[in-house]
Amino acid sequence: MNDSLLIGCQKGLESKRDAFSPVLLQFCTDPKNPITVIRGLAGSLRLNLGLFSTKTLVEASGEHAVEVRTQVQQPSDQNWDLSGTRQVWPCESSQNLRNTWGHLENTQNTPGHAWGTHLGMNTVQLYMKVPGSRTPGHQENNNFCSVNINIGPGDCEWFAVHEHYWETISAFCDRHGVDYLTGSGWPILEDLYRSNIPVYRFVQRPGDLVWINAGTVHWVQATGWCNNIAWNVGPLTAYQYQLALERYEWNEVKNVKSIVPMIHVSWNVARTVKISDPDLYKMIKYCLLQSIKHCQVQRESLVRAGKKIAYQGRVKDEPAYYCNECDVEVFNILFVTSETGGRNTYLVHCEGCARRRGGGLAGVIVLEQYKTEELMQIYDGFTLVSKWVNVDFGAPKNE
Repeated sequence: MNDSLLIGCQKGLESKRDAFSPVLLQFCTDPKNPITVIRGLAGSLRLNLGLFSTKTLVEASGEHAVEVRTQVQQPSDQNWDLSGTRQVWPCESSQNLRNTWGHLENTQNTPGHAWGTHLGMNTVQLYMKVPGSRTPGHQENNNFCSVNINIGPGDCEWFAVHEHYWETISAFCDRHGVDYLTGSGWPILEDLYRSNIPVYRFVQRPGDLVWINAGTVHWVQATGWCNNIAWNVGPLTAYQYQLALERYEWNEVKNVKSIVPMIHVSWNVARTVKISDPDLYKMIKYCLLQSIKHCQVQRESLVRAGKKIAYQGRVKDEPAYYCNECDVEVFNILFVTSETGGRNTYLVHCEGCARRRGGGLAGVIVLEQYKTEELMQIYDGFTLVSKWVNVDFGAPKNE
């Protein structure tokens, strides 16, 4: 076995108490551990995996459309071109039909910071696999953590690389004509070994849960017939928040939509969560400060130009907004146009795209969802809380 090929971190569970252990959570979210396979979690928690069997799904939702992908079957550690003469990075995975299936609410996502419905992010996503089915190499949306449970009856083989090496893998993708953020690639193991990139490799059996830590690059191949369920989680740690924000900014540079609206989420966290980690607190506080400054500069510029700004406060569970043209998140100050068809359709734009429409924002309605004082109040109220230690100051007990 090559020295760069590592067995994935493994944890075995014997009871439900083990599954909810803080020590296990700390191990899984430790930045040093890119991926963890938890053996027999479903059995320890007595999960009814039969709910996600093909038979049950067909009986319950037989008419649902699914997304079908056509791939070339080959060994998990190889990826040959169509002529079969050389190994390549591009991975054939053509999409035949896109729709949704088993659309289940996920109650284990980032605490209460919903931003609309997204498969695999705040809903459970189901994969129905035949032998050889592949999930090409990728990092999760905005570098979030994720969990994946194998329903069975067959196994899956996993490959994973620590987040530290994503830029090297991205460079490989560029050289081989694969778009790292949106394309479909299968890393050539020998290329990774020559670059001294450690690769984690292991088998996920039915009932096993795989925890993919923040930013981990991973790719998976089914070795048997199996169903898998997976969803993203965003633990409130400094490591997760930093990587999520970095990918949010990189997505904007590369004109790729960030499924997680990090500005919206950061304000919700500041309003509803008590943070005791100084590093996480500093990053969120800085993000909020930059957001306020951006809103204030925007507002003052519009007022100087004589543009009317109408206040329209957010309502409960209102989703975050994205620009209709460039997909960037639009927070607080919305540039809205209407299109008249069978009924009026209102579209949200960022300021840049709204101005590129021409006419100096003519025909554009500017809405403000938060008063400056309201944002400042949230900002000032977001303070670092102390970690309480339970100390008994009572009289000493007789032994």
